[in-house]
Amino acid sequence: MNKTVLLVGVGGQGTILAGKVLAQVALNLNLDVKMSEIHGMAQRGGSVVTQIKMGEKIHSPMIEVGEADDIISFEKLEAQRYLALLKPGGNIVYNDYEIAPMTVITGAAPYPDDIEENLNKAAGEVKKIPAYQMAEELGNIRTLNIILLGYVAQSWGEIDKEVWLDAIRVTVPSRFIDLNIEAFERGYNY
Repeated sequence: MNKTVLLVGVGGQGTILAGKVLAQVALNLNLDVKMSEIHGMAQRGGSVVTQIKMGEKIHSPMIEVGEADDIISFEKLEAQRYLALLKPGGNIVYNDYEIAPMTVITGAAPYPDDIEENLNKAAGEVKKIPAYQMAEELGNIRTLNIILLGYVAQSWGEIDKEVWLDAIRVTVPSRFIDLNIEAFERGYNY
């Protein structure tokens, strides 16, 4: 199994934790895995990008233009921002949620209204998940990252569910394991 995955979001959405869970999944499968994080102005609502490659032998975590098999986006504008890295026919899973960037907040630019159209043109398959709403229903919006991973786990289908759950148990702080397993199950069953 070889996968090149780009996780994108805004600071505070759990993009990096999701990347660590995904990297642990690869380790649980005895795959080589490389991960790179770009924080930018994450603490001020800026873009956060985690690049992950997993397979038999991986030399670099950096994803080149047209190389990502999957984009998992925690905010829909972030999915559009990184479309160039998606390979032709690649897949996008995104949280149906908007966080206005500074240019929108200051009135310098409008929030784009054609994001869904652009994603559908660029990808082989696009799946919109109401992860923020599902996380609110669960009582903790910080679980939207694991909800998205749960959906991805189910949609990939080739990795046993227990491998994912083991990765959550290893990666997530112990006091949040049960909550995150419940979040994963919600995404998995969506």
